[in-house]
Amino acid sequence: MIDNPRSPRVRAVAKLAKRSAREETGLFLVEGPQALREALTFHPELIVDVFAAKGVFERHPELGRGLSAAGIEPERVSDAVLEAMADTVTPQGVVAVARQFPVTIKDLLARGAKLVAILEEVRDPGNAGTIIRAADAAGADGVILTGKSVDAYNPKVVRSTTGSIFHLPLAQGGTLEHALDLVRGAGMRVLAADISGDELPTLREQLPAPTAWLFGNEAHGLSEEQLALADRAVRVPIYGHAESMNLATAASVCLYQSAFAQRS
Repeated sequence: MIDNPRSPRVRAVAKLAKRSAREETGLFLVEGPQALREALTFHPELIVDVFAAKGVFERHPELGRGLSAAGIEPERVSDAVLEAMADTVTPQGVVAVARQFPVTIKDLLARGAKLVAILEEVRDPGNAGTIIRAADAAGADGVILTGKSVDAYNPKVVRSTTGSIFHLPLAQGGTLEHALDLVRGAGMRVLAADISGDELPTLREQLPAPTAWLFGNEAHGLSEEQLALADRAVRVPIYGHAESMNLATAASVCLYQSAFAQRS
């Protein structure tokens, strides 16, 4: 059992909470039974190490079976070590280290993508992770993070996806202009979510077409220059008295409207 929270190995795992360490190593943290379950189901080859506290496999026997099937031997650690490794205040009994698996935008679009989410300068990890989760649920073909958007492998992003990060392609880096050139080259139209746009229900006849939804910064939205790069601006109408909608909630509505239309 690893029981020294200050050991070099424990510190190396804990450092993956920082972007610089993730970029240097190409690794990221996978925390909790749900995320590890999805990693084992969809990408077991990415898992490098698994650290488990006492009792976690008794509570989640499917994890033990999945690790055994993947040929991975978990390492036992003390509660103090797990707390030192994890990014969360209250760890859920297991922490894994996995290799990052980003794709290029060209690869993401290569199979005839019909629905994609583009995040431009989305900084909040919870929002980014929730949009990735919503895109996965809506059957999107991938998510592209451009500009100064949060790192897709930030621990808070990974947790917010609740495992969806392992389900669909993610491309990150590069400029918005480059991303839009590529999605248009793949035959997709670009719809920008913005309060200045036309109401979403008025676009029903156009939504079945291959679409890249563009979502901007939580605080500032999309600039006039960024909006000018889109084919059309679209807003989710508010019928009640709410002042506004959370970015991730609005993104979920937009993605699902396209998913409904494309499957009707």
